[in-house]
Amino acid sequence: MTTIIDRSEFRNAMSRLGAAVNVITTDGPAGRQGLTASAVCSVTDTPPTVLVCINRSAGAHPHLTANGVLCVNVLSGRHQDLSGAFGRHGLDVAARFAAASWRVVATGSPALTDASVSLDCRIVRTEAIGTHSVFFCEVVGLAMGPDPEGLIYFNRAYHPLADVPT
Repeated sequence: MTTIIDRSEFRNAMSRLGAAVNVITTDGPAGRQGLTASAVCSVTDTPPTVLVCINRSAGAHPHLTANGVLCVNVLSGRHQDLSGAFGRHGLDVAARFAAASWRVVATGSPALTDASVSLDCRIVRTEAIGTHSVFFCEVVGLAMGPDPEGLIYFNRAYHPLADVPT
C-alpha cells in the first residue's frame, strides 16, 4: 500500500530537518559554477565519500555533471550573505564568486578560503531520484578552517552554530 504525501506538507516537514548550509562549487571544461545546498551528508570513511543532492533544474547541475568534480564548502555563521548570493536566482556566476575569497584545489574546483571545512571531491556515481540527482563524491582533499563554527538551516531560517567549550 502506497501512501500519497502532499508535496507541500512534505516540504514543510523537511523544513524541520536541520541541515548544514554548504556552497557547492565546480570548475572545468563546462565552466565555473556554484550553488547553495543543504542536502549533503557523509556516506562512508573508506573511501571517504559524501553525497550531494542537486535539483536537475538548477543552473549548476549541467556544470557539475560535465566537470565531474565539486567542492563542498561548509559555511559558518558569518556566511549567511554568501549563502544567499549562491542561492539567489538571477545573480550571475561572476557576482556570486565576487562575494568571497576563493582558492583553487586539486580538482580545479573553487574552495572558499574561510570555509568551516572544504571537501574537494570527484563525482564517482550519479543516481536520478525524482527531481534530483544524487552525486556520490569521493573526497580527494580537505581543508579545515580555523574556527569550528557552522551554519544550519532549520524551519526556513539560518541558525549559526559556535563551538562551545565543555
